[in-house]
Amino acid sequence: MTTRNRGREASDDRLFGVMSMQKKLKEAAKDMLYLLSRGFAEKSSVQLVGNRYKLNARQQKALHGMSCSEQQIAIRKERMILPKMLKGQTIAIDGFNLLIILESALSGAYIFKGLDGYYRDVSSVHGTYKRVQKTEEAILIIGNTLHKLGVNLVHWYFDAPVSNSGKLKTTLRELAEHYHFPWTIDLVNNPDKELANSKHIVVSSDAWILDRAQKNTNLAAYLIDHYIQKANIVLAE
Repeated sequence: MTTRNRGREASDDRLFGVMSMQKKLKEAAKDMLYLLSRGFAEKSSVQLVGNRYKLNARQQKALHGMSCSEQQIAIRKERMILPKMLKGQTIAIDGFNLLIILESALSGAYIFKGLDGYYRDVSSVHGTYKRVQKTEEAILIIGNTLHKLGVNLVHWYFDAPVSNSGKLKTTLRELAEHYHFPWTIDLVNNPDKELANSKHIVVSSDAWILDRAQKNTNLAAYLIDHYIQKANIVLAE
């Protein structure tokens, strides 16, 4: 049996759904932008700003995902390939990153649009990936959209040490065979390194990868904005 949804907790409406809380997160993100752009460390900045705005641990995790420096924004924009320019291209996907964000959005969880325009969530696999009711729907949204965009080849990368990654690989392979998606699916020990060093266009919202990959495309934002109309989105600005 699959879990009902991805990433939503009972307290999230109070933590993220109230306008006053969303305003507080926006103000906090501005403070983070100021600090990070001047070289302050991420961890200490999140703690400092989080304490100032009285944010709990879950809100601070969201704030961390929404925040970046002016330099990071510039680098990510400079290296970004728009989805409409993907025809004939090969892309490399940070599998758990993209899939979990879409599962969260489809499940009604809150997702967070950062100052760099990338969507992030407050879910994590914690060493074990658990399929949810929206998993197959998320995979098909990705596959059908990439087909419409004319992408030539897709390389999926998943963390091999994460439990159930093998089962997920089987699911993606079966769907790819059924719908004729041009996919390869690899389980590797360090997908972040593979993606950061990839010569292809990278799909991820992971900050470490985005700061290193030579080309990226903001596929999650494109998919959410075009195909998930009822997503619960919290904006950083």
